[in-house]
Amino acid sequence: MHKNVELTSVTKASPDCERASDEGRPTSRITGFHQDEDGHWVVELSCGHSQHLRHQPPWQARPWVLDPAQRAQRIGQAFACGWCAQEADSATLGR
Repeated sequence: MHKNVELTSVTKASPDCERASDEGRPTSRITGFHQDEDGHWVVELSCGHSQHLRHQPPWQARPWVLDPAQRAQRIGQAFACGWCAQEADSATLGR
């Protein structure tokens, strides 16, 4: 089984990551973007987590991430946090 490893600086729990009523998945808000050491774009979320958003066609088509204006337009938008979803799914396994 593959274990996800994440830096401790981005794994803090936050009340900003709540279950969305329509899908039942945790949702955060986009608070910003930065580039990693390899120049890939990373989205910063209100829950404290982060996620890479790469534009690598044909596997990942996100041309908007390369445009500063389009990135800025997405600040404040809802974003399904995969890290929070994993924690929520793990929390329900013991029931």
